[in-house]
Amino acid sequence: MTLNGTLSLNRYVLRPKTGFDAVKLNECEGLNAVVPLDDFLKLSGLPFKMTPNLMLTTAYWAQNQGSYQEAEEALLRAYGVKINDDTVRKVANYVGNIVFQADCERANEAYNQLNQGKLNFPVRKKNDVLYIESDGAALNTRIKDNDGSTWRENKLGMVFSSDNIYTWTNHKGEKQRQLNKREYIAFIGTATEFKKHLFACALRNGYGKYRKTVLISDGATWIRNMKEELFPDAQQILDFYHLCENVNTYAKCLFGQDPSQYGSWATEMCALLKKSRWVDVLNELNKRKKAHQLLCRFIRIHPKQYPKH
Repeated sequence: MTLNGTLSLNRYVLRPKTGFDAVKLNECEGLNAVVPLDDFLKLSGLPFKMTPNLMLTTAYWAQNQGSYQEAEEALLRAYGVKINDDTVRKVANYVGNIVFQADCERANEAYNQLNQGKLNFPVRKKNDVLYIESDGAALNTRIKDNDGSTWRENKLGMVFSSDNIYTWTNHKGEKQRQLNKREYIAFIGTATEFKKHLFACALRNGYGKYRKTVLISDGATWIRNMKEELFPDAQQILDFYHLCENVNTYAKCLFGQDPSQYGSWATEMCALLKKSRWVDVLNELNKRKKAHQLLCRFIRIHPKQYPKH
């Protein structure tokens, strides 16, 4: 150890001199060498020879970059610490597993409290709205399951409240919004386990304390079932993207697969829905339905004019 303006530490490693000593050290202590500096800094009992703070820092940069190699480079730039990408991966997995296990415990505790009737919600509730969003997307994990597939569904949830939405008007007079606080939940697995994590997340963000709860989703059956079980008071809304997707699917059936035929009608319907003019859309659909019924009736009366293909 030398002191010359800055403190530098030389990491001396003591190794057994003979093969016999090496065997005895391994039998007695389970070690191949002794590092006095690690003992002095109390690192001997910690994995990766890192302090807890450095492990957390490494895990943070690992999840904040596109690859472990990029995390290695970021750590070197930010802290002047050289940690190879393989160690970054191992540290991230180690810390991530601890965090995941803690999340599972909190999720199971919240779910058990619900089933045991131990949750108490205030009578007087906030006038704001709690929003819960959920969706699922296919993810290739490269790990085969019992059926030989490497694909899993990554289920994602997001919870936020209207009292955390900041609104303002820009110089063009357009209303702008910014979400100042939100919490995400991601889970690769079954809906049975994911719903516990989403429920715990909703509780942390005030579920039961708001006068109104809104669940936004793509309308999947597993989400509807989850809503009925965990958020029976919530209003379920089909998100705008999937709503427009359904409009386009219906338009293709109505006008044919040619975009020049169905495109303008679908665009017009989506624009009306964007402006909350859903009554106009329903009226348009009723007109189309009546026209379709009249055409079917005409075909039945005059079948020769519409031969079967």
